[in-house]
Amino acid sequence: MGEDAVTAANADWQTSTVLDTPMEICWNFSYAISEEKLSSLYKKAKVGQWIPDEYLDWDTPLDPSKPIVEQTGSLLKWPFFQKMSQSQRELFSAHSTAQTLSQFLHGEQGALMTASTLTHAVEDYEAKLYCATQTMDEARHVEVYKRYIDKLSMVYPMSPMLKDLIDATLKAKGPAKIMVGMNMIIEGLALAAFHNMHRQTTCPLLKKLTQGVLSDEARHVGFGNIYLRKLVQGMHSDDVEDLAEFAFNAVEILFNSQRGGAGRGSAGGFAMVLQNANIDPDDFFKAMAEAREQGIKAELPTGHVHSFKDLMMPALVRAGVVTDRIREKYEAAGIPVWEDKGVLEMMENADEEKDLLDMSSEELLSMSEPPADSQESSPAP
Repeated sequence: MGEDAVTAANADWQTSTVLDTPMEICWNFSYAISEEKLSSLYKKAKVGQWIPDEYLDWDTPLDPSKPIVEQTGSLLKWPFFQKMSQSQRELFSAHSTAQTLSQFLHGEQGALMTASTLTHAVEDYEAKLYCATQTMDEARHVEVYKRYIDKLSMVYPMSPMLKDLIDATLKAKGPAKIMVGMNMIIEGLALAAFHNMHRQTTCPLLKKLTQGVLSDEARHVGFGNIYLRKLVQGMHSDDVEDLAEFAFNAVEILFNSQRGGAGRGSAGGFAMVLQNANIDPDDFFKAMAEAREQGIKAELPTGHVHSFKDLMMPALVRAGVVTDRIREKYEAAGIPVWEDKGVLEMMENADEEKDLLDMSSEELLSMSEPPADSQESSPAP
């Protein structure tokens, strides 16, 4: 990768910013365990801690002649990409992968801050203990992605959409909204991306790194299920509606951004990817429109986990934050409310069942469904 490209990707966006948030702090002097599932999750989190210097071989070389991630999906079907030279396709692949990994890095810093905020805010003693372990997890994730990106010698800015979502989550008042924003929506997005990256990468270091991160993230989504459902069950109906509205607004932003493709407004990195790959943005978006006219849809490759369909929406439904009123808003916005929890529940076991990380979405779903002949028939009246 040329020095000019690296310089372009390391612009003056790398600065510190301060965000004012309505921090809530809750003392709990009972130190009583009131939720055994949370206590069990805390124990699993303690056992599941891994040390990057021991777990990963950082001396693993990166082969500059070999793509880090196998390029699959509808993009390769575009006539525009088929006309490219092999070297330009590889250049685009290298930069788009670096941009994706950069979003992992920035998103993990956001998760680090939200997890620490939850440690302050949650009332239950065992929830505080668990959130402290998640904070440690997120710190480790920031470390490993930073070190891996340093080996690539290229980092991209944070997506404005991702930063807006995390900022809105950090500014939210109360742990319920923070958990919806992070443990349900952003972690759901990340869990799918990590799983798909684990299946696609050709780099042994990145594969093992992602496996460790996935094991942690599975616990984080599981915590959202256990604790958020408890909070929602104890809330006034008006507060549940407010929480459901907060979730809908976040999902709508994400859904529209993905439905619209990379978009011309993606100043947080994709425009820079095109620039560094020597692709004219006007040509790219013209090719995108032509591909749509030809019926080439922007779809995930077969077997990949879909963040909305498989994880995010089923998690929100399960937590009780898709009310009848909000369900109508999803329908009006053209956002399907997927409810099948099969893949979600299987992914939540990934910290214990490592083989699940290599499975396709179809395999995960089939494992979650009992065989038809194992279902007992109802007794005759």
